[in-house]
Amino acid sequence: MAKVKPNEPSAERDARFMDIALALARRNLGATAPNPSVGAVIVDEASGEVIARGWTQSGGRPHAETEALRRAGPRARGATMYVTLEPCSHHGGTPPCADALIEAGIARVVVGIEDPDARVAGRGIERLRAAGISVTRGVRSAEADWVTRGHILRVSERRPFIQLKLALDASGNVPRGSDGKPVWVTGPDARARGHLLRAMSDAILVGRSTVADDDPELTCRLPGLYERSPTRVVLARRLDISLECKLVRTARSVPVIVFCGPEAPDEQRAALTERGCEVVPVREVDGALWLPAVTEALAARNITRLLVEGGPAVWRSFARVGFVDEVVVFQARGPGGAKLTSLDPPIAFLPGIDLMLTMHRKVGSDDMMVFRRSRPE
Repeated sequence: MAKVKPNEPSAERDARFMDIALALARRNLGATAPNPSVGAVIVDEASGEVIARGWTQSGGRPHAETEALRRAGPRARGATMYVTLEPCSHHGGTPPCADALIEAGIARVVVGIEDPDARVAGRGIERLRAAGISVTRGVRSAEADWVTRGHILRVSERRPFIQLKLALDASGNVPRGSDGKPVWVTGPDARARGHLLRAMSDAILVGRSTVADDDPELTCRLPGLYERSPTRVVLARRLDISLECKLVRTARSVPVIVFCGPEAPDEQRAALTERGCEVVPVREVDGALWLPAVTEALAARNITRLLVEGGPAVWRSFARVGFVDEVVVFQARGPGGAKLTSLDPPIAFLPGIDLMLTMHRKVGSDDMMVFRRSRPE
């Protein structure tokens, strides 16, 4: 149980409790759309005891703040709440969280970042202060911004947070399957971590070549997390994917969206639609689907976090339009023994994207690296 540390500066204490709230926010990433995944912690200011924790529930409601207040009960009065995102101030599917904090008697609120949603945009903080509540903002703001990035991008740029996932052999090559049989170069621990990324995403995207080569299902196959499987998205300009592939055959259990060009055959559109797929035509530019139209259509469908699993041509196409926020690389330490498609060294093939290595660890017998896009201050 977290407690106040002797002689701990208040700024360090605030950061420590905000880290707990951030951990809570991460636990439901990919499960709260269209609402952001938020974490909240209620703390007794005098003793430093964590009274209650809350996080946005699946489907986006209840919100983190009201969950924490419910668990705290009357002990919330006079306490401090740490929350990763500014409490809402508008009436949506639920009453404003700012009002709930006021009614519960919260004395102080520490906020990670303001909510850029035009319906909030500082009004939640203003409402709290008008009620006499002390508000501190900007605590662990960089990480709070990153955890909330999908929501921020959806409301400000009309696109999701875009994360690329690469699985490479020891030489930096990409495995390529054939006849619907995938090739694995990383071990089971790395593959399990990849499935966790799926559970933390609203949608997962591949190109038609990946469908033809690997016949993937693109679901989350970790125990207990199948229901967290993301919407499956395929880029197929001419809709040239098999009606017998796993994605199409399972479209009625886990949603499938297929983006195509305006000239895609009507017969194939009808056949895919009949089997439960949503077919969305978008404009083409230079013989390829226009990715800004694809990502805007996904944002309009409340997709806030998009995992792009490949292949290399799709990764490069996202890089060309500047739509790469994070890259997760799983790389085998031993030599790959499968037929491979050549690729430049990891990350170097993403032109014009300024990426910074933020994490490198061993996962089973493989390496896991996370690169984040640098953003101007």
